[in-house]
Amino acid sequence: MSTPPPPMPQTAAPDWQAAPGSPYPTYTSPIPVVRTHLGHALASEWTKIKSVRSTMWTLGVFVLLVVGIGLLTGLVVSSAEPDMGGESPLALGFFGLLLGSMCIITLGVLTTASEYGTGMVRTTMVACPSRGRVLAAKAMVFFLIAFVVTLVCASLVGFLHVALLEGDGASSPSGEEWLKGTVGVSLYVALLGTLSLAIGSIIRHSAGAITIMIGAVLAPLVIALFMFSSSLADVQQALFEYSIPNQMSIFYANSLSDSGPSGWDPLWIMLVATGAALGGAFALLEKRDV
Repeated sequence: MSTPPPPMPQTAAPDWQAAPGSPYPTYTSPIPVVRTHLGHALASEWTKIKSVRSTMWTLGVFVLLVVGIGLLTGLVVSSAEPDMGGESPLALGFFGLLLGSMCIITLGVLTTASEYGTGMVRTTMVACPSRGRVLAAKAMVFFLIAFVVTLVCASLVGFLHVALLEGDGASSPSGEEWLKGTVGVSLYVALLGTLSLAIGSIIRHSAGAITIMIGAVLAPLVIALFMFSSSLADVQQALFEYSIPNQMSIFYANSLSDSGPSGWDPLWIMLVATGAALGGAFALLEKRDV
């Protein structure tokens, strides 16, 4: 039986020593190291929202509905030689804006919920770990876009209606009527879209959040129409008064109800509702995984 060979002698590991000093003592990185802030998040969200096709489609359809229906309504009413009864011609802009608000709702939901559907939200949160900053940037960018586009469309339709109907028994709009029918209703629609953005962040599902928001816009008014019982008269009246279509009509001084919100009240109601929804979205965003 052969004996195993003797073990090889162990050699000590070499004692490596680093060269004294830095190999590049005068090197300076050309990439500046800066602390990120909200401005960076705003720039990122602006780049994203302007580069996706859904933004162009939804805003394009919004402009088509608001301006197209507004112009068509003005032409039909003016050709019929109507008696406006001294009402402001701005009131005719309500119909197109009510339908167009569905596009703003859809875009608001897609601004947040679509990233969860595609998984892009993970990349977003890696680039900006501050989740609250990301949601705040989305809300601010979307609100400004929705407000500006709505203001331009509402103002254009208002000028068209005044030009077409001012001599047909319609009164010339006052300064307050112009302010409410352009700036006021634009703020309301932009807040409605921001509320949709918050719901999209909470639900994290585009179709589900859009369905919820469309139901919130239309359901109260539809339900009130079928409340025939006298015992539900107070509930029916409240649904009429606080439905979103009625609140939008208040900016044109043609409310569906003689009581309830008036003046600028719908704007404050929507502001509170949007703030509460955003608060819930911020709280859930910090607690849930992406």
